[in-house]
Amino acid sequence: MITRRLALTMCCLGLPAVVHGLRAQAMPEAMALTPSEMKWAAQGGLAMPGMEQANLVGDPSRPGPYTLRLKFPAGYKLAPHTHPDYREVTILSGTWYTGYGEKFDAAALKELPAGSFYTEPANVAHFVEVREPVTIQVKGTGPSGRAFVDPAERQK
Repeated sequence: MITRRLALTMCCLGLPAVVHGLRAQAMPEAMALTPSEMKWAAQGGLAMPGMEQANLVGDPSRPGPYTLRLKFPAGYKLAPHTHPDYREVTILSGTWYTGYGEKFDAAALKELPAGSFYTEPANVAHFVEVREPVTIQVKGTGPSGRAFVDPAERQK
């Protein structure tokens, strides 16, 4: 009986240390990046041909929080698509045009100039048109991805 109590006491004393260690592993390290220090790639977890992606925190293809930036060239269009995760998007530069729905509808596009914010709820179809170079910042909890409503219409 004393052995069981001792074992229970040791477990109770050790559990907070284990929990603290796991929490510390899940917390990102402190960082401060200037735009020139960000590493841009032509392909990434969410970047498609013609786009560039910079992962700032986390990895959108893995479980957990992530923040990334995406650059789009003028004339870029994305057909209606969904993401499995809820996402928050801030337009950092340029003007972004987005609409919700399973069919691309130019009349439904909302003009979002730099400084604007919008959300992409999980599994809600939306589409994009970019008329000038645009940079956005996306925050979500992975794993993320992109599924086109009509896989034959990836990029318009």
